Amino acid sequence: MEARLNAFASPVLGKIYQHLIAAHQPIADSTLPYATQELVQLRASQINGCGFCVDMHFKDAVHAGEEATRLNLVAAWREATVFTDAERAALELAEQGSRLADGGGVTDEAWAEAAKHYDEEQLAALVGTIALINAFNRANVMIRQPAGSYRPGQFARH
Repeated sequence: MEARLNAFASPVLGKIYQHLIAAHQPIADSTLPYATQELVQLRASQINGCGFCVDMHFKDAVHAGEEATRLNLVAAWREATVFTDAERAALELAEQGSRLADGGGVTDEAWAEAAKHYDEEQLAALVGTIALINAFNRANVMIRQPAGSYRPGQFARH
C-alpha cells in the first residue's frame, strides 16, 4: 500500500504537519502523564481508523515502558481492569471528543469526571491532545498513510 500523497514531501501538508508536531510541545511540557497522552492518542486513532497513528502510539508507548497488555486493552477499556479511574476519565473524554459527529459532543458528566482527576493545565493538555490526534488521524486516513513502518521516536523534535 502506498500513500496517496507524501505528506512530508508536500510543501503545504509538510508544513502543516510540522506545525501540528510543534503544537504538541506544550502538551509534552505539561504535567499530564505521558502514559495518559499515549492511551488517549491510541484510543482516538482506533476510533478514527488511523492505522498509522495506532502503530505509532502503540510503539512509542511500548518504547517508553508501557505494558503491551494495557495497550491491547485500550479498545475495550470499559471492560478492562488495568486502567486507573483517571485514565478511564481521559479515555471517555477522548472517545466523546473524537465522536462529535455522533451527536451530543462532550457531556457535562464526562467533563466533570475528568475534572475530578486532572487540574486545569492537565485538562487543557487533554483537550489539546485529543484535538491534535484527531487532526492527524483525519489527514492520515484521507491520504491513506500506510501503517507498520513507524520507528519509535521517529518524529521527535531535535
